[in-house]
Amino acid sequence: MLTVEEARARLLSQAVPLRGVEQVPIGRALGRVLAEPVVSSIAVPPLDASQMDGYAVRAAELASTPVTLPVSQRIPAGQIGAALAPGTVARIFTGAPVPPGADAIVMQEATSAAGEGAITLTEPARAGQWIRRAGSDIAVGQTVLAAGERLLAPQLGLAASVGCAQLPVRARLRVALFSTGDELVMPGEPLPPGRIYNSNRTMLAALLTMLGCEVQDLGIVPDRLEATRAAFVGASARADLIITSGGVSVGEEDHVKPAVQGEGALDLWQVAMKPGKPLAFGHVRAVPFIGLPGNPVSSFVTFLLFARPFILARQGAVLREAQPLPLRAAFDLPRADKRREFLRARLTPAGELELFANQVSSALVSVAWADGLIDNPAGQAIARGDVVRFLPLSSLLW
Repeated sequence: MLTVEEARARLLSQAVPLRGVEQVPIGRALGRVLAEPVVSSIAVPPLDASQMDGYAVRAAELASTPVTLPVSQRIPAGQIGAALAPGTVARIFTGAPVPPGADAIVMQEATSAAGEGAITLTEPARAGQWIRRAGSDIAVGQTVLAAGERLLAPQLGLAASVGCAQLPVRARLRVALFSTGDELVMPGEPLPPGRIYNSNRTMLAALLTMLGCEVQDLGIVPDRLEATRAAFVGASARADLIITSGGVSVGEEDHVKPAVQGEGALDLWQVAMKPGKPLAFGHVRAVPFIGLPGNPVSSFVTFLLFARPFILARQGAVLREAQPLPLRAAFDLPRADKRREFLRARLTPAGELELFANQVSSALVSVAWADGLIDNPAGQAIARGDVVRFLPLSSLLW
């Protein structure tokens, strides 16, 4: 069997990035991959600005406090004040430009009213205090986002802060998605005896959407070779990647293997992990194909560990490994599995990890309950208090 790292490396070796680039409005760039660096044409902030609501002063005039000085002007955010007259202070608000002549800000908590048009400053000031200098966040000509960055909320906010209305992004990956199995029924339809609702289709479509893909949902394909083969041919004509769940075993009703082999090439991998042992990769008429297991937890975990990095690499994204957190177990797992396990767990209020009681690969409730996965080595029992490797779902989903 392949290790997780070996299977991932084989997938990534086939992940050829898309070449297309398009300009999109910044409001429609969420989840996309930046194709070119974003270089700032402005300084942020553009002028020295106040970090506090308070008073702009000359620090030397507050060498001895308390001192009472007249208020010569009022400067709200977005307005430019006049030069500060000696012996006066300016009422100023957070984000407002510091007036010429002022070299410090005194927060309003260090002042008291002193009658009409004057204020008493009760604490001395040092030059530069509570002033956010021009360009201290971003300098003119600074690269604020590198090519290959995924554009999530912080990145989009940063691009907006330097005035970007549009962004150059990689072409959206078109992913054809379908499930196989006569036992599957779509939510909202009657559920006959012996059938189950198709959770994988909804879950995988959501995961693909979160990665900025254009999802082409081809529905449920009947358990017949001709239908499965036709679905692959149709998908290959319209997509950059084909993903399926189920049907990658070798049973009489599993038709994915012969269908893909009839239209291209297929590798079936046994990965030394639990859940998610079977994984298929191949090409259908030159279009890459990933076949995930049918059990929903296996499908979810293998998507995160294998399909997600493959998709990001094809979109030209810079891949960053999820860094496991060393946390203590609040449970015992005396029976170690011979395979590497990815256990569904969540944080307790004490900052330890509790384990979902039912770790079978059909229990999708364990994924919805969990904060992440414990990456447990093969043959490793866990005792309460042991430090384990925890992969937060937040680092795997986006």
